[in-house]
Amino acid sequence: MPPLLHPTRLAFSHHHRNHHLLPPSTTSTNKTTKKLAQKLLIITMSTSASPHSPPSHHHQQEQKDQILKYHNQTKHNFNNYARGPHGLDWANQPNPFRRYISSPLVPLQQPPNSSNTYSFHYPLYHTVFSSLPSPKPISKTTISQLFYDSLALSAWKTTGFSTWSLRVNPSSGNLHPTEAYIISPPIDSLVDHSFVAHYAPKEHSLEIRAEIPSGFFAKFFPKNCFLIGFSSIFWREAWKYGERAFRYCNHDVGHAIAAVSMAAAGLGWDVKVLDGLGYAELEKLMGVDVFPEFKIPSRPVKGKMPEIEFEHPDCVLVVFPSGIGEFDVDYRKLSAAISEFPKLKWKGEPNLISKEHVCWDIIYRTAEATKKPLKMLNESIVDTFRRSGVISESSYKGFSLREIIRKRRSAVDMDGSTTMTKETFYQILLHCMPSGSTSGEKQGKQLALPFRALSWDCEVHAALFVHRVVGLPKGLYFLVRNEEYFDDLRKATMSEFTWGKPDGCPDDLPLYELASGDCTELSKRLSCHQDIASDGCFSLGMVAHVEPTLSDKGPWMYPRLFWETGVLGQVLYLEAHAVGISATGIGCFFDDPVHEVLGLRGSKYQSLYHFTVGGPVVDKRIMSLPAYPGPSINA
Repeated sequence: MPPLLHPTRLAFSHHHRNHHLLPPSTTSTNKTTKKLAQKLLIITMSTSASPHSPPSHHHQQEQKDQILKYHNQTKHNFNNYARGPHGLDWANQPNPFRRYISSPLVPLQQPPNSSNTYSFHYPLYHTVFSSLPSPKPISKTTISQLFYDSLALSAWKTTGFSTWSLRVNPSSGNLHPTEAYIISPPIDSLVDHSFVAHYAPKEHSLEIRAEIPSGFFAKFFPKNCFLIGFSSIFWREAWKYGERAFRYCNHDVGHAIAAVSMAAAGLGWDVKVLDGLGYAELEKLMGVDVFPEFKIPSRPVKGKMPEIEFEHPDCVLVVFPSGIGEFDVDYRKLSAAISEFPKLKWKGEPNLISKEHVCWDIIYRTAEATKKPLKMLNESIVDTFRRSGVISESSYKGFSLREIIRKRRSAVDMDGSTTMTKETFYQILLHCMPSGSTSGEKQGKQLALPFRALSWDCEVHAALFVHRVVGLPKGLYFLVRNEEYFDDLRKATMSEFTWGKPDGCPDDLPLYELASGDCTELSKRLSCHQDIASDGCFSLGMVAHVEPTLSDKGPWMYPRLFWETGVLGQVLYLEAHAVGISATGIGCFFDDPVHEVLGLRGSKYQSLYHFTVGGPVVDKRIMSLPAYPGPSINA
């Protein structure tokens, strides 16, 4: 994702202005759309906030209270923004590359200079949504390819005296708080023993952190399985975005999950979050318990705090061959085995990524509140693969999966003129559905690629602003991604909404028109006055079922809701490129004004992430360089 507009800069140009939300010439806008604009104009003058939950002495209620406090405190509104730095401290910009000094560095295979794959055919992008290819064996070649197509550098950019890298997995502000690990049995020609390694994307190499017992994998997983772990360095994101950084870090985890899932699909491998593991197990499994304890201050503070650079363990994915058949994971026994990992001989010391730091204490209090406990049960890992729906396969341009995932970029600007057909629009949305082609069943269970990596039923929907889709009226639409919530969403939103099926919409695509009319200015204002939200073919806000989910499933679901939005965002990125255009994730938006436009009240449904899809404007002043070998500096 491109750098998100910073609140201090936005406040300087927009803080005291009153804006007309629809241009005077928009005479075709119907009464409902005008009412939306009028409502938004009213709330531009004031700041609204969702009520906090009442205090409670029960631990889980306290956790939920902390989460809702964080969520409300970090909302942007027209008259105030979430707290962040007043300008960027360039002298302490975090190093985007974590290294474990003195740990053995094992290079992965460098790909050939051409755009071809290593040594075997790579499937067309759109075909993996229908079925996975035959699984490839685990080898140095395939492991190298998995990382190269998911978490590696994709290019270097340079202009003037500045040089920076891009990665296959996107990140808010290109700050990359997400670190990755592989926990694996021996791999021929790579590592001759079971191991834990940190992935170093700049070098496209593995840093071997520890050797693990040889019987570990055979005891818990079928043959040809391995694990990928993710952790977050909150400081990397907080350096630029302050308190809102916790949200963005978890968006990035979701993008990384989807990036690995898609790259694995090209190799015939399936992926699932091992969500029975708790925070303590993840910390030991990845070896990130080696960081010194971080004591949370009582208020935001600035100074030398190297301990703030610790890695917060997010999740571990199990990667396994497709068609393997069902297998269970016994989390009680797995936890007992992982409890021995601190006794391993861990190698390497983490590098320092900044000289001085700022601690936004509410981030770390919220991270504490969302720590997940161990789930003591046997869980079946393999779900039936559900193919995604098809209405317009011809919309895709014939790119291979590798071409799409390696060439994915975040558009910095949209041209305001590119259009797409309604068939292409519907096709993109069909690939955004969690249950795939349902044959009359309701959407909800996450069985389609890449949503099948997640271990819970869908909790995220999308409110869409359609701007330039040929054959569809401009206006506000809603994609119900879990149809169990249809009636509740209809009751929770404005009574004036029509909830009609648009022309030509597939029967198994739960897309509904709410109100017709030109919403270009409306979507721009809601996304922090950014033109990119109105200059594409369509933009959207991802609306999650928040407070009841925290109550019913647990406080640890809060970051997982952001992961789900990140997975959906990654699909939108890939789909846009596959049909020949581009996309951008938008983390800066006015939270409660979005809710007001939809008619939502309280914390039941919340907008967590915005996105825009359209024709990109390319900045010709910026030169692209190959990812490998890259330049020797990273400015």
